[in-house]
Amino acid sequence: MKKLALATVFATLASVAFAEPVKVGVAAEPYPPFSSPDAAGNWVGWEIEFMEAVCAAAELECVLTPVAWDGIIPSLTSGQIDVIMSSMSITEERMQTIDFSDKYYNTPTVVVAAKGSGITPTAEGLAGKIIGVQTATIHEAYVNQYFAATAAEVKVYQTQDEANQDLAAGRLDAIQADSVTLDAFLASEAGMACCESAGAVADDPAILGLGVGAGLRKEDTELKAAINAGIAKIIADGTYDAITAKYFASSIYGG
Repeated sequence: MKKLALATVFATLASVAFAEPVKVGVAAEPYPPFSSPDAAGNWVGWEIEFMEAVCAAAELECVLTPVAWDGIIPSLTSGQIDVIMSSMSITEERMQTIDFSDKYYNTPTVVVAAKGSGITPTAEGLAGKIIGVQTATIHEAYVNQYFAATAAEVKVYQTQDEANQDLAAGRLDAIQADSVTLDAFLASEAGMACCESAGAVADDPAILGLGVGAGLRKEDTELKAAINAGIAKIIADGTYDAITAKYFASSIYGG
């Protein structure tokens, strides 16, 4: 029945003409292992390959369009891009402005600190500490809600990499971000030398969201249907798992 339903969706979408290429917005700032430019300036990473697979499955002509993260939603609503595929969590606050596709991954949020610091991912464990987060993220919102009252300072960065560097240099006591992104940092030479995971924060779906999805304008229902069908197809045919296996030791799809 599921295969029949998916085939019906694609038959319906085949009659929908997208006259212009679909501009897929990604954050211009590196966010490994999901998206970052290589030495030649080509964008690589799990989410880049995921995007290419979804567009191919949905028979969409897609154009990768880097946009500054803190302006990516205004870029969508103003028509500069048509969809966001940049590890954007599905939250109630964002859904007041934009719509989302089905979830395509969901990983925990963690705190990373200096080795042996004894820091725990709680208000008590971070009391009197300097915490770094990336601007305009669910992590900034979470830290402000749960840790800012007891922390010495919350420092906000344009990119996660800048926060990671300051933690490694001893200018921060801790950082909070997605577990997969911080796993990549901890596996780097700088990360292995300085830091360790302090564990996952207590979940709050109202702030941390219900997983990551593609952001779309509310009126673009046909594009949303095409992307959802593309996501469903690559999950069903094993493409999703094949891409994931290139970057991660286990599934990141989540519950």
